[in-house]
Amino acid sequence: MEGVAEAPNRPARSLPTSQSRGPPPQTRQRFEPVDREKTCPLLLRVFTKIGGHHTKEDFAVRGKEPKDEVQIYTWKDATLRELTDLVKEVARAARRRGAKLSFAFVYPDKNGRNVVRAVGMTQSYGNGRWQDDSKTLADLGFQIGDYLDVAIL
Repeated sequence: MEGVAEAPNRPARSLPTSQSRGPPPQTRQRFEPVDREKTCPLLLRVFTKIGGHHTKEDFAVRGKEPKDEVQIYTWKDATLRELTDLVKEVARAARRRGAKLSFAFVYPDKNGRNVVRAVGMTQSYGNGRWQDDSKTLADLGFQIGDYLDVAIL
């Protein structure tokens, strides 16, 4: 073609290492804190038991859940330490020095049968040093409608 200049052949440009292709590095998903002034709290049904967790059979019939229920209004960014302090207000055994609280979510599996899944443990009089103290409901995979089972050990 006349009048059209051809571009000279140039070698392909390599991308800087910071722009290399591929999936981004795996990072732990961290949930944003909830604005508790603007966000409506959720109802968390908490079931406590001394000595161990309830069994999944204890939750098998809707409306016949265990009697030792505490209803707490909270948010998905509530930590296990916050929940420990709330449980201590209503469960005398949880106030005992050296008491440990084991937390588990109770929810239906895809077949509709309940699952009890342990998610963390705190100490009654911890000061935030326990590994699970700062874990939030959202971090642990809580979904609205799940129950929280607390074993007081």
